[in-house]
Amino acid sequence: MSPDERPLVVVFRTGMASLREYLVRSIAREYRVHMVVGADLDWELAYITGHTTLESSADPRVVLDAVRAVDAREHVSGVVCWDEARIAQTAVVTTEMGLPGPTPGVIAGCRDKWLTRQRLGAGGVPQPRSMRVGDPGSALAAAAEFGYPVILKPSDLSSSMGVVRVDDPDDLTAHFGYAYGVQGGLPGYQAQVLLEEYVDGLEISIDAAVYRGRVIPLVLARKELGYPPYCVEVGHTVHAGDPLRDDPELLALLEDAHKALGFTDGITHTEIKLSPDGPKVIEVNGRLGGGMIPYLGLLATGVDTGLAAADVACGREPRTAPDQALVAGIRFFFVAEDETLISSIAFDRDALPPQIDSTAIFVEPGDVRSRPPHGTIEARIAYAIAVADDADGCARALDAAGAALRINVPG
Repeated sequence: MSPDERPLVVVFRTGMASLREYLVRSIAREYRVHMVVGADLDWELAYITGHTTLESSADPRVVLDAVRAVDAREHVSGVVCWDEARIAQTAVVTTEMGLPGPTPGVIAGCRDKWLTRQRLGAGGVPQPRSMRVGDPGSALAAAAEFGYPVILKPSDLSSSMGVVRVDDPDDLTAHFGYAYGVQGGLPGYQAQVLLEEYVDGLEISIDAAVYRGRVIPLVLARKELGYPPYCVEVGHTVHAGDPLRDDPELLALLEDAHKALGFTDGITHTEIKLSPDGPKVIEVNGRLGGGMIPYLGLLATGVDTGLAAADVACGREPRTAPDQALVAGIRFFFVAEDETLISSIAFDRDALPPQIDSTAIFVEPGDVRSRPPHGTIEARIAYAIAVADDADGCARALDAAGAALRINVPG
């Protein structure tokens, strides 16, 4: 097939090269890519065949008109979006244009975690007890019913933003504002807060392709949290040989959750706690996982989640067979003190072990950063990704990368 004969995929928004280029690179190998964006493009130009820049990408009708204009010139086979704040608009586009993908109602059931709880509950899917609370008083009443510890969380954000564990009434009163006051990145955003039963155990995530109702796991990652009581994601690890990948109880839970939510076509990122009472669903997101998790899966197993996302968006059965067996991990780095002025930052390349696949720095000289909870995603200053034959080798490489990160070293 010549390049001009490849199906055309619209990618709605992108992101930083250090976080999203691998996805666009994967898709562009087998699809032509037209981007719909809200800002000027840079690194993306090497991969795309065209783009549309919108003044307002939050209005689904504006996005729909833009994609229809592209389709009028050349047939659009599918639409891909990994931006949590834009997947609802994408669902309107695919539904109106008759393209594969979840409906707006299904996406609403994923974005609104309170609605998720209701639908999972109706389907008998194991999950934490949950209650919507509007103020500290109602939160205290719910916590007294559930029993401490409990979790406070916004009902519609990602990457554990605004999520905090509280252990007693005084703790709850002190931390309610953290969950309620978190910003969602859109003008006028106001968090709605859920109080949930605390579930102990390892937290994992599963990125899956859903093709004509069949849920196909792609990447299983083990999550590392830090900065307690705040649930800050500081790393993820993907083991190609992880026994959880074939665990029948876990796979059945994944199937049941998607059935309860009515999710039949698209890509999902499901977060699950492995509690002493069995696995419980924490949330189901109607998009790819963040934190470079799909890239870790590619490095560890060879399964290309970005390409699979384009496949199912175009109504094609995704290619999901693994072809390698390694361990890949990512570690996010933060400053040690609040209000740190970054005067210099770099990885000492000579100190990085050969297992380090890549690194990225998110700040520049002159930036000021604080440690969590003063920001979660925006508090990250850098990351390192490692690939090794086993988990211990991967962890040692990431430790070495952390030691090799030089911040404000006198010149």
